[in-house]
Amino acid sequence: MEPLEHPQSVIVLDGLTLRRFAGEADLPELFAVIDESLEHLRPWMPWVAEHSRATTAEYLATRSEQWENGRDHAYAIVLDGAIVGACGLYRREGSPDDVREIGYWLRPSATGRGLVTRATAALVDQAFRLPGVEFVEIVHDAANHASGAVPARLGFTEHLRRPREVAAPAESGEELVWRLTRARCGASAVAAG
Repeated sequence: MEPLEHPQSVIVLDGLTLRRFAGEADLPELFAVIDESLEHLRPWMPWVAEHSRATTAEYLATRSEQWENGRDHAYAIVLDGAIVGACGLYRREGSPDDVREIGYWLRPSATGRGLVTRATAALVDQAFRLPGVEFVEIVHDAANHASGAVPARLGFTEHLRRPREVAAPAESGEELVWRLTRARCGASAVAAG
């Protein structure tokens, strides 16, 4: 597996595509998907409280710079030509250089089909192709069982639980950190192959 400077801009999976956001061109569709998903996302996503066309435009405007500096590789999750959510591989502020984190969300009509699990597996592969990355983490509120099912399915292990300020209505105040190591991922790939 050849190392990458950045993850691939477009990742084509069977019937599903992850693609780098296209800036302002994605604004109407992404805004509409978030707008339609507000009640689904509000319990777990603090940023939903500030949802507006302007905040979505600002988010998209910063994606190119964040991609190039390696801090945040954000993707649109595209199914049948339409954006159904977003995911990303990023480096959290203050985290060690050898750790990347994966985040994700879907519109309600796209849940329950394994899309996030497939997208996350693809991002794990991309993460371990980046130089120096030894750990991939998924962090979510301990009460968000749907988010926790993804890393459990992919062979992550619970790394730690820590208190966290409640920022969204359904949060418990306890953050769960799942971790997958490069060595464990390699061993899983060998066992599966």
